Amino acid sequence: MIRVMARAQLKEDDETAILYLQTGGEAARLIREKRLMTAAAYKWNRNVFLYYECMEEELSPEELLPGAADGLSDWPGEERPRKWISLIDVFHFNAPKDAGHWRRKSPVERQVGRVARLKPEMAASYVYYHYQLQEEQAFHGPKYEIIGIHENLLFGYQEFPAVVEEPVLPGKLSTSGTPKEWEDSRMDLHFQPWPDGHLFFKPIETLFAVQL
Repeated sequence: MIRVMARAQLKEDDETAILYLQTGGEAARLIREKRLMTAAAYKWNRNVFLYYECMEEELSPEELLPGAADGLSDWPGEERPRKWISLIDVFHFNAPKDAGHWRRKSPVERQVGRVARLKPEMAASYVYYHYQLQEEQAFHGPKYEIIGIHENLLFGYQEFPAVVEEPVLPGKLSTSGTPKEWEDSRMDLHFQPWPDGHLFFKPIETLFAVQL
């Protein structure tokens, strides 16, 4: 099982691209073929976020959404233009051991995407605290929740109702540095507030969401 998160940017006022993304592209076919277990896309302003789970080999966003390219802007930074940027997995409570462990045992009612913006100077601290919590397995949380980062923008994927299980795979740290009270990590100091004053994550528009 391979979990993938990616980010793209829509060209301005490209309604055709949005309509295509809402179809899910090849997601339903790939799930029928058991090459994907879950796939979802979300929109915030001109940003598009993908979350999907590959059963065996990793599939690219282009394989999932081959008709999206014309409606997406190029990202600079590499020799060849890119339409999709990989998000770095900076936090998850649980990780798949295999398809049997990861398969949903009960119906999923909602697949939610959300975003938040870190203060750039607090990004390293955010990653530090979350990696420590993740690998010390200091406390358990939603099995399918995951957070990715690109620059100082965070994208999170969640499922409801939440499933909380003890991880099957062992953590990579034998330390115990996670604060006993998570509030002591002062996550409230890490985030840029939204215009309405809200901190932390906000849900964003779902373009499509499908599962095996």
